[in-house]
Amino acid sequence: MTHELFYEDVRVGDEMPELVKGPLLKLQHVMYAGASGDFNPLHTDDDFARAVGMKDGVIAHGMLIMGFAGQAITGWVPKKYLKKFGVRFSGMTKPGSTIRITGRVTDKRVEHGENIICCEVVARDETEDVKLTGHFEASLPGRSR
Repeated sequence: MTHELFYEDVRVGDEMPELVKGPLLKLQHVMYAGASGDFNPLHTDDDFARAVGMKDGVIAHGMLIMGFAGQAITGWVPKKYLKKFGVRFSGMTKPGSTIRITGRVTDKRVEHGENIICCEVVARDETEDVKLTGHFEASLPGRSR
């Protein structure tokens, strides 16, 4: 169900709704490999992952975790308003992890007639280990449109 989010209703410091994903299954790694076309065995084959130094086996695709962040963002801000979205990957995610996506508004401004909100987003696992940090901007409608 979509909802409308208005510029006037958002304040600097407001938090976006949290999204929790997981625990992640190895099957999700394989399914994501198929969906993305990224069949690097580091994400799907424990023996290969261990052979290249990953003592616990496979790790999730970073872009899967970014996808979770995008899902959290567009669960709050309708995607038609999203202008920018970028992340920096910070840690590896293992099967069995539960990922929690949080974010907050860091700035808001009117620029060239657009009502812009700037936000940060963070993905952490159940031990609070940061998996990615990022930012996004959205151009929200005003109540008087």
